[in-house]
Amino acid sequence: MKSINTQGITHFELLNGSCEWYWGTDYIHGDLYEAEELFKMGHKVKSNKLLFIHYPDGSVVEPVKPQDGQYFGCPIYCDNHIIILLVDFLNKQIKLVQYDDKSNKTTLLTVIPLVDVKDRYNLLLKQYPLMLTRQGNEGKFEMIYPEKMEFEITPNESFYFRENEKLFFLAWYEDPDYREEVIVREIFTGRILDKISGAIQSMPDGQKWILS
Repeated sequence: MKSINTQGITHFELLNGSCEWYWGTDYIHGDLYEAEELFKMGHKVKSNKLLFIHYPDGSVVEPVKPQDGQYFGCPIYCDNHIIILLVDFLNKQIKLVQYDDKSNKTTLLTVIPLVDVKDRYNLLLKQYPLMLTRQGNEGKFEMIYPEKMEFEITPNESFYFRENEKLFFLAWYEDPDYREEVIVREIFTGRILDKISGAIQSMPDGQKWILS
């Protein structure tokens, strides 16, 4: 049996795209959007902690130390690296940070002005390639990085992954029975290319399976 010091964080989940890394945070102010709302109301935002555990050895890493006024979103694993989403409210920036566990070094991939993105609601990292996306309450899908694009989608759609010039969304319906449908859209226009009855299953190594 292992005893691992995780600084009081006791819930960890498998890092999307990895079979070996787990991640956990203390959610001190809730999720990223809730932390932003507190900041807008004039409250001091204390950063959450973001830890990773490696399986099977149980080693714990904290690639980026928390700083007040900053807040971590959900990380992913892409191209053999941990990718960290960090919003710096004080400096009005969104940062994507890459962590290399072999060298134990971090690299700043990009900095996006906070003003370029309406809010942090459903601001998520996706792969492949590495993408930063947003799906707010306006009935639109937005890609922020590496390309910028925006198009309308239906309220019951959620973006899952990209394959070359295609974007795959999962839609759910209750008409009246519950069912799911994979919607394939063209990347820059959002034009629907295909609809597949079934669901999307994300595998631990980053593969995406369509189950129909």
